[in-house]
Amino acid sequence: MKICIYGAGAIGGYMGVLLKRAGFDVSLIARGAQLEAINAKGCELRIGDKTYVETMPASQNPADLGVQDYVIVGLKAHQAWEMAEHMRPLLGPDTAVVTAQNGVPWWYFYGIDGAYSNRRLASVDPDDRQWNAIGPERVIGCTVYPATETLEPGIIKHIYGNQFGLGEPNRKPSTRVQRLADALTAAELKPRIYDDIRDDIWIKLWGNLCFNPISALTQATLDIVATDPATRALSRNMMLEAKTIGEKLGANFRVDVDRRIDGAAKVGAHKTSMLQDVLKGRALEIDALVTAVQEMGRITNTATPYIDTVLGLIQQLGRVKGLYPTFPEVEIAPPMQARAS
Repeated sequence: MKICIYGAGAIGGYMGVLLKRAGFDVSLIARGAQLEAINAKGCELRIGDKTYVETMPASQNPADLGVQDYVIVGLKAHQAWEMAEHMRPLLGPDTAVVTAQNGVPWWYFYGIDGAYSNRRLASVDPDDRQWNAIGPERVIGCTVYPATETLEPGIIKHIYGNQFGLGEPNRKPSTRVQRLADALTAAELKPRIYDDIRDDIWIKLWGNLCFNPISALTQATLDIVATDPATRALSRNMMLEAKTIGEKLGANFRVDVDRRIDGAAKVGAHKTSMLQDVLKGRALEIDALVTAVQEMGRITNTATPYIDTVLGLIQQLGRVKGLYPTFPEVEIAPPMQARAS
């Protein structure tokens, strides 16, 4: 089985090392200092008191690596959009593309029936670049729960978690999803196959939607955002708006809002990824986590006053710091008037 990790950062490198250790034919797409370090001395992964170093083909140019069985996209959503057309040399007629990213995926409305079938999301896939270059029929949905960080180029530290959600957008069981789950299991990861991966996407998105921008705006860690009365209430109201949207689209929320917030509080004094990006001057992943939910609110005729307010604030922070927009400007319908549901 040939597996290419497209984006060998903290999560991509973590998966790459463990899959390589399990005996799979793994290659990496990376760039800059990360690529130089991996090619010079291999990719190093630290898990607790253990250190693993694996060497594997790594390049910035997908044409160097050839057609793959699976391409696991470990880039942030805006980076994946930028690189969509560069992925073509990796794609054969049967290649599956695994979207191992946070937020609303560009393919969300593919494979579902009804009024929303094949709708496109301008907030995460302007000009349908990924839809056309990759094709939604290739996609395997994936939710990512491990926390990892890059200590220095080529060196990745695992913090906690090893669970992944997997599922076909068309909600049907498939051999390719089962083979991928078996590979992850062999790599000592914990995959779970969902009948509808969108349900798990919403559970993960629920927290990212509010905790990320609120922490970036306040510079408070996750435990504070989830327990301070004001930020907890704001988070809760954003999550309730998102729940209304998700349920209109057929999603099933297996936990309630307060349990989800309490679970985040238990993580402790963790800096969310968006807060880390603000502090390090990196582009903010706003659109896949927040703007797309606003857009889905417009599509489903759902008022989102709390989401609209926080989105406006975090967009402005990003622009002031030169960290946004990460996609070309897109026109989202104007906010609806708040009304009783």
